[in-house]
Parts: sequence; C-alpha cells; structure tokens
Amino acid sequence: MTESTEARHFIQQIIDADIESGKWGQPGDQSVVTTRFPPEPNGYLHLGHTKAICLCCGLAREFGGRFNLRFDDTNPAKEEQEFVDSIKGDIEWLGAQWDGEVLFASDYFEQMYEWARELITKGMAYVDDQTVEQIRAGRGNTKAPGEHSPFRDRSVEENLDLFERMKNGEFENGSKVLRAKIDMNSGNMNLRDPLMYRIVNATHHRTGDTWHIYPMYDWAHGLEDSIEGVTHSLCTLEFEDHRPLYDWFINAINEGRAGGSKIHHSQQIEFSRLALSYTNMSKRYMRQLVEENHVHGWDDPRMITVAGFRRRGYTPESFWMLSEDVGITKFNALVDFSRLENMVREDLNTKAPRRMAVLDPIKLVITNWGEQGDEDRVEPVDGVNHPKDESRGTRPLSFGRELWIEREDFMIDPPKKFFRLGPDREVRLRCGYWVKCHDFKTDADGKVTEVHCTYDPLTKGGNNPPADGEGKVRKVKGTIHWVNADEAVDAEVRMFDRLYNAERPGKETGNHLDDLNPDSLAVVTNAKIEPGLVERTEDEPDWKDGIRRFQFERIGYFCVDTDSTSEKMVFNRTATLRDSWTKKQ
Repeated sequence: MTESTEARHFIQQIIDADIESGKWGQPGDQSVVTTRFPPEPNGYLHLGHTKAICLCCGLAREFGGRFNLRFDDTNPAKEEQEFVDSIKGDIEWLGAQWDGEVLFASDYFEQMYEWARELITKGMAYVDDQTVEQIRAGRGNTKAPGEHSPFRDRSVEENLDLFERMKNGEFENGSKVLRAKIDMNSGNMNLRDPLMYRIVNATHHRTGDTWHIYPMYDWAHGLEDSIEGVTHSLCTLEFEDHRPLYDWFINAINEGRAGGSKIHHSQQIEFSRLALSYTNMSKRYMRQLVEENHVHGWDDPRMITVAGFRRRGYTPESFWMLSEDVGITKFNALVDFSRLENMVREDLNTKAPRRMAVLDPIKLVITNWGEQGDEDRVEPVDGVNHPKDESRGTRPLSFGRELWIEREDFMIDPPKKFFRLGPDREVRLRCGYWVKCHDFKTDADGKVTEVHCTYDPLTKGGNNPPADGEGKVRKVKGTIHWVNADEAVDAEVRMFDRLYNAERPGKETGNHLDDLNPDSLAVVTNAKIEPGLVERTEDEPDWKDGIRRFQFERIGYFCVDTDSTSEKMVFNRTATLRDSWTKKQ
C-alpha cells in the first residue's frame, strides 16, 4: 500500500491486517474480502443507506473482492416487490453494481429452520407461549435481572413438536415464539433469551404461504453472512451491542461440530452512520409522510430517499463524494445538510451546461431597436455553454426588441450598491447588448409591468464598447440574464427546499410533523425559458441516468422532471448556486 496507515480508515486497516495474516485466504483471492448490503424491502432506500453502499461496494472494489446485494425479506407484513425493484434500481443508479445474482434471506429459510432445530436439540432454544408484553416485562432492565420464562425448561421433544407446528401454521400470530436460551442475568439486554422466530401468518412476496414463521434479524443476519461467506459484515454503531449475539448464534451452531463441518464465522464491524441535519432517517416516518400525503410519493424531490434525490437532479457522484468527505469513523455526528448540497454543486458546476431562464418575468422593451425602421428584426447571438470549458462550444440565441428579465433585476429606487437595472442605470445583458433604463410602466397597484431601455449597438455580445477619443472605456458593473420574448417557452419550475425547518425534526415536541417546512415547495407556473431547453441538444452531457441537468444562469441548478413533456416543460431545482439556507438562518 502506498498510502500511510494514518490516511486509511480503521476498516481498511483491519482488512490490510487480515490479508497480511491470511485470515480469509491468500492475497489476490476474491474470497479475502466479501461484503454485503442487506436492505429490508419495506421502503425506499434513503440518504443514510448511501454511505453503507459506498463503503461496502468501495471496499470490495479496492481489494478485488465480492459485493453482495441481499434482501433481508423476513417480515412479509411490511415488504413489497415494489420496494425490491426500487432498491435494485437505486443501487444501480449509484453505480454500486453487485456481484452475481441478487440474494434474499428467504433463499435460506430452510437452512435457518434446520439450524434452529439443531439449537433446540442442543437445549439452546425453546418455544415460549408468553405474549410479547410478558416477555418484555420479564427481561428486566439494566439495573434488574430478567426472570426465566415458565416455558424455558420444556423438553427437547416438546419444543421440536411445537416449533414444527408453528412452521405449519397451526397457531395464531403472537401466540408463540422461539427464543434462544442464553442468560437472563446478562448485562447485555440482547443476550437475555432473545427471540429467534415469531409467527406471521401472511403471504410472502417470494415464498407465498409456505412459511408461517419468520426469523428475527439477530438470528438471520449472521447466518446469512455465514452462508454467503461474508468476511467483513459492516454495520452501523447501533448494532455494536448486538455483536455478542451475532457471535453467540454462530458459535452455538458450531458447538460440538468437527472442524470441517463448522459454518463460516463472519466478522461484524461497526462504523458511524450518516445523519444529516434537517432530515429524518426513520423509514416509519417516511412511510407516514407518504401515506398521509404530506409529500407526493416516495420519490418526491423533498424526500431524502435516493429516488427523491435522483428526481431532484442529484448525481450519483455527489453521494460518493459525500461518503468520502464525512469519512469512516467510530463516532456518530450530525452532518450539516449543506455538505451534501456542496457536493452536488461541485459536481454540477463542472458538468452542467449553462442556459437562461426567467422565473419571475417582466417585459424589457428596447425603445431604440427600430430606429432604422427594422424594429421586428432578430439578431443571432452566441450563448456560451460552459464558461470554463471552451470545448463545449456555444449555442444560438435570438436577441430582439422585447425580452423577459427577472423582476428582482429592476428597482424603481435602487440602493447605491444595487448593480442591476433602475432608472438611468446601465447593465450588460448576458451575451447580448448593454442597455440603459429611461422609463418604466406600472399597473394600478404600482407593480412594474415594463421596463424601457435603450441599447448600445457597439456592445454586441456583451463586450465593452471601444474607448472614446480620450482613451476612456465606459464600464458597467452589472450583468443580468434574459430570454427573447418572441421565442420564449413557458415552463413550470418547482422550487424545492428542505422538508423540515428544524435541525433535528421532532426533538422539541416529539412529533416530526410539527417541524415540516410549509415553504418546502413553491411552484412557478409562468417561467420563460430558452427554446433550446425543450429538446436535448448535442452539447449536453451524456448523463447515464438520462436526466437532463442544467445551470440556469444566476439562479441555480435544475433538472427536467419526469412529469415534463414537449408541450409542458417541468423543471426541478436541484440546488441554489450558493448556500442560501445557512445565510438565511
């Protein structure tokens, strides 16, 4: 390795040491590093998952290993095929391609059932008839030991019989569970006879009605890793207290087995999760937002789902950049949302072509445009597609007598440092001409409806006019954008902001809905855009996901929404040009 030890995060260092010791095989073997991402298909992937995906996939790539995608489909009551399909699509979009076929916990139900029977036979598991509430009460707490279940000493034969009947669907939901027999006095609450199986009489999206019992996460997790030969089972820090149970289950199965018949024992390693301010990572709360119509579906651009970010115009690269930026540590910390916004700005600033759009239009009329009797003439001007990349070339624009400009670019009584238009003020129209205001019109409410200007024919392309006879060059401080009124296309622009107003939603009241931002979506229905934005042009990047992304000059980054048609263009704001939220706060 050329990098210093200090430059490599602690998981890389663990893998380096494992490879050097030959723990999982010889260097160069794919088996020396096998990672997995194990989502539960009960919702869409969200921002927090992206760090785990980038880490697990990135390590497999770095060490020439294997990256598995395995669905933890152990709860048919909440899981749907829609979520399986969306998760696969999101991971592919991120560029984290898994190796081999997609795997499912349900592929291993029979094997896990047999291992559970083996633990029953060894006297390490038993069927409990207590209710969930009774079991919870009997576990005690960190200051008081738990109490043994009255069913803890059932015979092996009775437990095997009851467990099989549970599997066959003879009992109602919640009437029985299978528990591991460990230690009701353990200081680790996870070891106080944890549940292994519960009865769920529901149709599974893959196995149908074959099974009536489903494994709990702690029982299934390590066994799935074992079957797949996972070497480094990477989890977030909240699973650190579960690691002794992860190890106990595998050791219990291996107890009494000869060396060659022992099952693979993966190594669980915990790292800090990704938590961003002004977001809520709970899938339960996300489902509530969707089902109660606080948002318009899982892919609403205000949601922190991967699908939502994609629809908002974020790039896969921005998530890899954020994952590297926040680093891999053992300490949870709240990351400011602006760091992700900065990542997508950095990426789009390099890639996104420039276009002009006016979101709150007022008419600008060039009154001296027809002095030669040709006030209807239209002049072609060149718009630069990317100011920092000449190879991207230019695009044709049309300049005429009437233009649309932003309402905020004109003030009747502007302050001294307002470098845009006002009475007797001069500005540069991007790629066009210099114009100077001499009059304006208002409606009955005093709202400006038109701005009247003269233009300087010597400033075509927005260039400085030639020096006068004394060598002096006239200068202008402001540059504004515009769209030709005769050719402008009407468009809808959706201005998305953060879904929550609070840095930690729900912290004050206990209800995250209390902190919803009422201004998280503003819809502009009469925006004016360049006609070239309607259809894809040759200078646009070949975005792998097919999403068309742009920088609207002086406004921000935008993408074409999936609702868009050639008859009605719809754009979503991805990010402002600068971190206006922090400034506003």
